[in-house]
Amino acid sequence: MALTLDAYRLLGRSGLRVSPLALGTATFGTEWGWGAGRDEARKLFDHYVGLGGNLLDTADTYTDGSSERLLGEFAREERERLVLATKYSTLRRPGDPNSGGGHRKALFGSVEGSLRRLATDYIDLLYLHVWDFRTPVEEILRGLDDLVRQGKVLYVAISNTPAWQVARMQAIADLRGWSPLVALQLEYSLIERTAERDLIPMARELGLGVVPYSPLGGGVLSGKYGRDDVTAASDGTGDGTRRSFNLALGTVTERNLAVAGVVREVAAELGRTPAQVALAWTLRNPGVTTTLIGARTPAQLQENLGALEVEFTAAQLARLDAASAIELGQPHALLASDHIRRVTTGGLRIESRR
Repeated sequence: MALTLDAYRLLGRSGLRVSPLALGTATFGTEWGWGAGRDEARKLFDHYVGLGGNLLDTADTYTDGSSERLLGEFAREERERLVLATKYSTLRRPGDPNSGGGHRKALFGSVEGSLRRLATDYIDLLYLHVWDFRTPVEEILRGLDDLVRQGKVLYVAISNTPAWQVARMQAIADLRGWSPLVALQLEYSLIERTAERDLIPMARELGLGVVPYSPLGGGVLSGKYGRDDVTAASDGTGDGTRRSFNLALGTVTERNLAVAGVVREVAAELGRTPAQVALAWTLRNPGVTTTLIGARTPAQLQENLGALEVEFTAAQLARLDAASAIELGQPHALLASDHIRRVTTGGLRIESRR
Protein backbone atom coordinates (compact mmCIF):
# COMPACT_ATOMS: atom_id res chain seq x y z
CA MET A 1 0.00 0.00 0.00
CA ALA A 2 1.39 3.41 -0.98
CA LEU A 3 2.49 5.73 1.81
CA THR A 4 1.99 9.47 2.26
CA LEU A 5 3.93 12.04 4.25
CA ASP A 6 1.03 12.34 6.67
CA ALA A 7 1.02 8.59 7.44
CA TYR A 8 2.80 9.41 10.68
CA ARG A 9 4.82 6.93 12.71
CA LEU A 10 5.77 6.93 16.40
CA LEU A 11 9.45 7.74 16.97
CA GLY A 12 10.93 5.02 19.15
CA ARG A 13 9.32 4.59 22.54
CA SER A 14 7.97 8.13 22.52
CA GLY A 15 4.57 9.47 21.56
CA LEU A 16 6.09 11.80 18.96
CA ARG A 17 4.55 11.39 15.49
CA VAL A 18 6.84 11.85 12.49
CA SER A 19 6.53 11.47 8.71
CA PRO A 20 7.97 8.36 7.02
CA LEU A 21 10.35 10.61 5.07
CA ALA A 22 12.22 13.41 6.86
CA LEU A 23 13.61 16.41 4.99
CA GLY A 24 17.32 16.86 5.57
CA THR A 25 18.33 20.51 5.28
CA ALA A 26 22.12 20.26 4.92
CA THR A 27 21.44 21.61 1.42
CA PHE A 28 19.92 24.83 2.78
CA GLY A 29 22.64 27.38 2.05
CA THR A 30 25.47 27.58 -0.48
CA GLU A 31 28.45 27.92 1.86
CA TRP A 32 29.65 24.41 1.09
CA GLY A 33 29.60 25.01 -2.65
CA TRP A 34 26.69 22.78 -3.70
CA GLY A 35 23.60 23.73 -1.71
CA ALA A 36 20.40 25.62 -2.46
CA GLY A 37 20.08 29.39 -2.10
CA ARG A 38 17.35 30.96 0.01
CA ASP A 39 14.63 30.99 -2.67
CA GLU A 40 15.23 27.39 -3.75
CA ALA A 41 15.45 26.24 -0.13
CA ARG A 42 12.12 27.91 0.57
CA LYS A 43 10.53 25.99 -2.29
CA LEU A 44 11.87 22.72 -0.87
CA PHE A 45 10.49 23.54 2.57
CA ASP A 46 7.08 24.62 1.28
CA HIS A 47 6.67 21.57 -0.93
CA TYR A 48 7.55 19.10 1.82
CA VAL A 49 5.45 20.76 4.52
CA GLY A 50 2.58 21.35 2.10
CA LEU A 51 2.25 17.59 1.59
CA GLY A 52 2.03 16.94 5.32
CA GLY A 53 5.71 16.37 6.07
CA ASN A 54 6.61 17.39 9.61
CA LEU A 55 10.17 16.24 10.43
CA LEU A 56 12.99 18.57 9.34
CA ASP A 57 16.57 17.68 10.16
CA THR A 58 19.57 20.01 10.49
CA ALA A 59 22.72 20.47 12.61
CA ASP A 60 24.48 23.36 14.27
CA THR A 61 27.33 23.38 11.74
CA TYR A 62 25.49 22.55 8.50
CA THR A 63 26.42 25.13 5.85
CA ASP A 64 28.18 27.15 8.56
CA GLY A 65 24.89 27.87 10.33
CA SER A 66 22.83 28.89 7.29
CA SER A 67 20.84 25.66 7.40
CA GLU A 68 19.47 26.43 10.86
CA ARG A 69 18.92 30.12 10.08
CA LEU A 70 16.93 29.42 6.92
CA LEU A 71 14.97 26.61 8.54
CA GLY A 72 14.08 28.84 11.48
CA GLU A 73 12.90 31.58 9.12
CA PHE A 74 10.75 29.22 7.07
CA ALA A 75 9.30 27.36 10.05
CA ARG A 76 8.27 30.43 12.06
CA GLU A 77 4.62 30.52 10.98
CA GLU A 78 4.05 26.78 11.46
CA ARG A 79 6.40 26.12 14.35
CA GLU A 80 3.96 24.21 16.54
CA ARG A 81 3.09 21.56 13.98
CA LEU A 82 6.67 20.91 12.89
CA VAL A 83 9.29 18.66 14.46
CA LEU A 84 12.67 20.38 14.24
CA ALA A 85 15.68 18.12 14.80
CA THR A 86 19.21 19.42 15.17
CA LYS A 87 22.54 18.10 16.42
CA TYR A 88 25.58 19.06 18.44
CA SER A 89 29.20 17.92 18.98
CA THR A 90 30.95 18.90 15.72
CA LEU A 91 33.53 21.69 16.02
CA ARG A 92 31.93 25.14 15.83
CA ARG A 93 35.07 27.29 16.06
CA PRO A 94 38.39 26.16 14.53
CA GLY A 95 41.13 26.21 17.14
CA ASP A 96 38.74 25.95 20.10
CA PRO A 97 38.69 22.35 21.36
CA ASN A 98 35.74 23.06 23.66
CA SER A 99 33.52 24.18 20.77
CA GLY A 100 33.05 20.54 19.78
CA GLY A 101 32.66 17.17 21.47
CA GLY A 102 29.98 15.60 23.60
CA HIS A 103 30.78 17.41 26.85
CA ARG A 104 28.56 19.79 28.80
CA LYS A 105 30.21 23.04 27.70
CA ALA A 106 29.91 22.14 24.00
CA LEU A 107 26.36 20.90 24.52
CA PHE A 108 25.02 24.03 26.18
CA GLY A 109 26.89 26.41 23.89
CA SER A 110 25.68 24.59 20.79
CA VAL A 111 22.05 24.47 21.94
CA GLU A 112 21.98 28.19 22.75
CA GLY A 113 23.35 28.95 19.29
CA SER A 114 20.84 26.62 17.62
CA LEU A 115 17.94 28.22 19.49
CA ARG A 116 19.00 31.66 18.23
CA ARG A 117 19.47 30.54 14.64
CA LEU A 118 16.24 28.55 14.59
CA ALA A 119 14.42 31.50 16.18
CA THR A 120 12.60 29.21 18.59
CA ASP A 121 12.27 28.62 22.33
CA TYR A 122 12.76 24.87 22.12
CA ILE A 123 14.25 22.09 20.00
CA ASP A 124 11.97 19.12 19.39
CA LEU A 125 14.70 16.53 18.88
CA LEU A 126 18.39 16.95 19.74
CA TYR A 127 21.01 14.44 18.58
CA LEU A 128 24.53 13.94 19.79
CA HIS A 129 26.00 14.09 16.28
CA VAL A 130 29.31 12.19 16.51
CA TRP A 131 30.72 10.11 19.36
CA ASP A 132 34.01 11.59 20.63
CA PHE A 133 35.38 8.62 22.67
CA ARG A 134 36.37 11.02 25.47
CA THR A 135 33.33 12.41 27.28
CA PRO A 136 31.88 10.23 30.08
CA VAL A 137 28.42 8.98 29.23
CA GLU A 138 27.04 10.25 32.54
CA GLU A 139 28.10 13.78 31.62
CA ILE A 140 26.34 13.57 28.27
CA LEU A 141 23.15 12.06 29.63
CA ARG A 142 22.89 14.43 32.61
CA GLY A 143 23.46 17.43 30.31
CA LEU A 144 20.77 16.27 27.92
CA ASP A 145 18.37 15.60 30.79
CA ASP A 146 19.01 19.08 32.23
CA LEU A 147 18.06 20.65 28.88
CA VAL A 148 14.85 18.60 28.78
CA ARG A 149 13.96 19.67 32.32
CA GLN A 150 14.63 23.31 31.34
CA GLY A 151 12.22 22.97 28.42
CA LYS A 152 14.85 23.84 25.83
CA VAL A 153 14.79 20.32 24.36
CA LEU A 154 11.83 17.94 24.19
CA TYR A 155 13.46 14.66 23.10
CA VAL A 156 17.07 13.45 22.93
CA ALA A 157 18.72 11.12 20.47
CA ILE A 158 22.09 9.93 19.20
CA SER A 159 23.95 9.40 15.92
CA ASN A 160 27.21 7.82 14.71
CA THR A 161 27.94 5.94 17.95
CA PRO A 162 28.91 2.29 18.59
CA ALA A 163 26.02 0.03 19.50
CA TRP A 164 27.52 -1.07 22.82
CA GLN A 165 27.88 2.54 23.92
CA VAL A 166 24.29 3.43 22.96
CA ALA A 167 22.99 0.39 24.85
CA ARG A 168 25.03 1.38 27.90
CA MET A 169 23.69 4.93 27.78
CA GLN A 170 20.08 3.80 27.49
CA ALA A 171 20.50 1.50 30.48
CA ILE A 172 22.03 4.29 32.58
CA ALA A 173 19.27 6.73 31.58
CA ASP A 174 16.62 4.20 32.60
CA LEU A 175 18.25 3.39 35.94
CA ARG A 176 18.76 7.03 36.91
CA GLY A 177 15.44 8.35 35.66
CA TRP A 178 17.05 10.59 33.04
CA SER A 179 15.53 11.35 29.65
CA PRO A 180 15.90 8.25 27.44
CA LEU A 181 17.21 8.28 23.90
CA VAL A 182 14.30 8.00 21.46
CA ALA A 183 16.08 7.86 18.09
CA LEU A 184 19.23 6.57 16.44
CA GLN A 185 20.46 8.21 13.23
CA LEU A 186 22.84 6.12 11.16
CA GLU A 187 24.05 5.50 7.64
CA TYR A 188 21.95 2.80 6.02
CA SER A 189 21.25 1.87 2.43
CA LEU A 190 21.40 -1.00 -0.02
CA ILE A 191 25.19 -0.50 -0.23
CA GLU A 192 25.70 0.06 3.52
CA ARG A 193 23.89 -2.58 5.53
CA THR A 194 26.38 -3.20 8.33
CA ALA A 195 23.96 -1.54 10.77
CA GLU A 196 21.96 -4.78 10.55
CA ARG A 197 24.62 -6.54 12.63
CA ASP A 198 24.06 -4.72 15.92
CA LEU A 199 22.78 -1.14 15.62
CA ILE A 200 19.31 -1.79 14.19
CA PRO A 201 18.53 -4.86 16.36
CA MET A 202 19.74 -2.92 19.41
CA ALA A 203 17.52 0.04 18.52
CA ARG A 204 14.45 -2.17 18.20
CA GLU A 205 15.20 -3.87 21.52
CA LEU A 206 15.79 -0.63 23.43
CA GLY A 207 13.06 1.53 21.92
CA LEU A 208 14.98 3.84 19.58
CA GLY A 209 13.46 4.88 16.27
CA VAL A 210 15.96 4.26 13.45
CA VAL A 211 16.53 7.23 11.14
CA PRO A 212 18.78 6.34 8.18
CA TYR A 213 20.81 9.00 6.40
CA SER A 214 22.53 8.68 3.00
CA PRO A 215 19.90 6.17 1.78
CA LEU A 216 21.17 6.69 -1.78
CA GLY A 217 24.74 5.84 -0.84
CA GLY A 218 26.12 9.26 -1.76
CA GLY A 219 24.34 9.09 -5.09
CA VAL A 220 25.66 5.69 -6.14
CA LEU A 221 22.20 4.11 -5.97
CA SER A 222 20.65 6.92 -8.01
CA GLY A 223 22.77 5.83 -10.98
CA LYS A 224 24.95 8.92 -11.27
CA TYR A 225 28.26 7.02 -11.08
CA GLY A 226 29.78 4.45 -13.41
CA ARG A 227 32.88 2.28 -13.86
CA ASP A 228 35.05 5.27 -14.81
CA ASP A 229 34.39 6.75 -11.40
CA VAL A 230 35.99 3.74 -9.71
CA THR A 231 39.29 4.79 -11.26
CA ALA A 232 38.71 8.43 -10.37
CA ALA A 233 38.03 7.48 -6.75
CA SER A 234 41.28 5.50 -6.52
CA ASP A 235 43.29 8.43 -7.93
CA GLY A 236 42.50 10.48 -4.82
CA THR A 237 42.09 13.69 -6.80
CA GLY A 238 39.32 16.15 -5.92
CA ASP A 239 37.99 19.39 -7.32
CA GLY A 240 35.92 20.57 -4.35
CA THR A 241 32.57 19.49 -5.79
CA ARG A 242 29.95 17.23 -4.22
CA ARG A 243 31.02 14.54 -6.69
CA SER A 244 34.65 14.62 -5.53
CA PHE A 245 33.46 14.58 -1.92
CA ASN A 246 31.43 11.43 -2.54
CA LEU A 247 34.29 9.78 -4.42
CA ALA A 248 36.61 10.48 -1.50
CA LEU A 249 34.24 8.63 0.84
CA GLY A 250 35.08 5.38 -0.95
CA THR A 251 31.52 4.39 -1.82
CA VAL A 252 32.18 4.11 -5.57
CA THR A 253 33.36 0.49 -5.80
CA GLU A 254 32.77 -2.41 -8.15
CA ARG A 255 30.60 -4.13 -5.55
CA ASN A 256 28.43 -1.06 -4.96
CA LEU A 257 28.02 -0.40 -8.67
CA ALA A 258 26.83 -3.99 -9.06
CA VAL A 259 24.18 -3.37 -6.39
CA ALA A 260 23.19 -0.17 -8.19
CA GLY A 261 22.78 -2.22 -11.36
CA VAL A 262 20.16 -4.44 -9.72
CA VAL A 263 18.42 -1.31 -8.42
CA ARG A 264 18.24 0.01 -12.00
CA GLU A 265 16.77 -3.28 -13.22
CA VAL A 266 14.03 -3.25 -10.57
CA ALA A 267 13.33 0.43 -11.26
CA ALA A 268 12.85 -0.31 -14.96
CA GLU A 269 10.40 -3.09 -14.14
CA LEU A 270 8.38 -0.77 -11.89
CA GLY A 271 8.52 2.28 -14.13
CA ARG A 272 10.30 4.16 -11.34
CA THR A 273 13.68 5.83 -10.92
CA PRO A 274 16.60 4.09 -9.18
CA ALA A 275 16.53 6.71 -6.43
CA GLN A 276 12.89 5.95 -5.69
CA VAL A 277 13.58 2.22 -5.51
CA ALA A 278 16.55 2.66 -3.15
CA LEU A 279 14.58 4.94 -0.85
CA ALA A 280 11.52 2.70 -0.88
CA TRP A 281 13.67 -0.26 0.17
CA THR A 282 14.60 1.49 3.42
CA LEU A 283 10.98 2.55 4.02
CA ARG A 284 9.82 -1.07 3.89
CA ASN A 285 12.32 -2.17 6.54
CA PRO A 286 10.38 -2.82 9.78
CA GLY A 287 13.36 -1.58 11.78
CA VAL A 288 13.25 1.88 10.19
CA THR A 289 10.97 4.67 11.44
CA THR A 290 11.73 7.49 9.00
CA THR A 291 14.35 8.00 6.30
CA LEU A 292 16.23 11.24 5.67
CA ILE A 293 16.08 12.65 2.16
CA GLY A 294 18.01 15.62 0.83
CA ALA A 295 17.55 17.69 -2.30
CA ARG A 296 18.98 20.80 -3.92
CA THR A 297 16.10 21.41 -6.32
CA PRO A 298 12.30 20.97 -6.18
CA ALA A 299 12.60 18.40 -8.99
CA GLN A 300 14.97 16.27 -6.92
CA LEU A 301 12.65 16.49 -3.92
CA GLN A 302 9.64 15.50 -6.00
CA GLU A 303 11.53 12.48 -7.33
CA ASN A 304 12.52 11.40 -3.82
CA LEU A 305 8.96 11.73 -2.54
CA GLY A 306 7.89 9.35 -5.29
CA ALA A 307 9.45 6.58 -3.20
CA LEU A 308 6.32 6.66 -1.05
CA GLU A 309 4.35 5.18 -3.93
CA VAL A 310 6.72 2.32 -4.80
CA GLU A 311 5.38 -1.18 -4.16
CA PHE A 312 7.66 -4.17 -4.60
CA THR A 313 6.87 -7.75 -5.40
CA ALA A 314 8.32 -10.37 -3.09
CA ALA A 315 10.66 -11.47 -5.88
CA GLN A 316 11.99 -7.94 -6.40
CA LEU A 317 12.69 -7.50 -2.70
CA ALA A 318 14.48 -10.83 -2.66
CA ARG A 319 16.71 -9.75 -5.57
CA LEU A 320 17.60 -6.46 -3.88
CA ASP A 321 18.36 -8.22 -0.62
CA ALA A 322 20.48 -10.88 -2.32
CA ALA A 323 22.48 -8.36 -4.32
CA SER A 324 23.29 -6.22 -1.27
CA ALA A 325 23.56 -8.87 1.45
CA ILE A 326 26.43 -8.73 3.93
CA GLU A 327 28.01 -11.30 6.20
CA LEU A 328 26.75 -10.68 9.73
CA GLY A 329 29.91 -12.14 11.26
CA GLN A 330 30.25 -13.44 14.78
CA PRO A 331 28.47 -14.16 16.99
CA HIS A 332 25.49 -13.71 14.68
CA ALA A 333 26.45 -16.39 12.15
CA LEU A 334 27.08 -18.90 14.93
CA LEU A 335 23.83 -18.11 16.74
CA ALA A 336 21.84 -18.51 13.53
CA SER A 337 23.34 -21.90 12.73
CA ASP A 338 21.41 -25.17 12.83
CA HIS A 339 23.89 -26.54 15.38
CA ILE A 340 23.13 -23.82 17.92
CA ARG A 341 19.41 -24.21 17.29
CA ARG A 342 19.69 -27.90 18.07
CA VAL A 343 21.70 -27.48 21.26
CA THR A 344 19.51 -24.67 22.61
CA THR A 345 16.01 -25.70 21.55
CA GLY A 346 16.38 -29.29 20.46
CA GLY A 347 15.57 -28.19 16.93
CA LEU A 348 12.08 -26.97 17.88
CA ARG A 349 10.78 -23.90 16.06
CA ILE A 350 9.95 -21.15 18.54
CA GLU A 351 8.10 -18.12 17.24
CA SER A 352 9.37 -14.70 18.26
CA ARG A 353 6.79 -12.03 19.13
CA ARG A 354 9.21 -9.17 18.36
